[in-house]
Amino acid sequence: MNTCRLYSDFNCPFCYAMHGRLHTLEVMDGISWQGVQHAPHLPSPMVSWAGGMGAELKQEVEMVRRLAPDLPITVPQGKPNTRRAIVAAIRAHHIDSLRARDFVSSLYRLFWVEGQDLSDEVVLQREAGRHGFLPEQVSEANAMAVDPVLRAWEGQWVETEQQGVPLLQRSDGAVLVGLLPLDVIHKFLIGG
Repeated sequence: MNTCRLYSDFNCPFCYAMHGRLHTLEVMDGISWQGVQHAPHLPSPMVSWAGGMGAELKQEVEMVRRLAPDLPITVPQGKPNTRRAIVAAIRAHHIDSLRARDFVSSLYRLFWVEGQDLSDEVVLQREAGRHGFLPEQVSEANAMAVDPVLRAWEGQWVETEQQGVPLLQRSDGAVLVGLLPLDVIHKFLIGG
């Protein structure tokens, strides 16, 4: 299997489902998760969506339910700004990449199954603690500079010229965008 980058955002239901599919394929050892904000304008804390935005969110969740019926998913109240969650994931990865992988998976579930606000520092620190990280290790106030990592990931994502998430990019530069069937993802990962 080729080593791939996965550009993903916690507040995208298709990213949540893609993450689940990659776990099902048991290929996460060869995947470099790179969090990007596809909607950096979203508020922190998360606000409830109503009207057209709420209907669009319900429609996205229903589409994921049709495409991945085995995946648990609920309609959250809205979508949070995910910068803090991505920063927490980066910091966790610098400490212990295996525990960080589980932490990232749990953040997707916290939002898409439990409806927790991933822009809430307390939520992130509590979940990090469940994975053996100290709150100050993943805190936004931590002195470890992650802005260069965030900029690098965003720059690499922009260079794909796709701007969509989820986006898989193989080491040869080939990209796969969106939530696709398991067989298509597997073929892409093995270089087909």
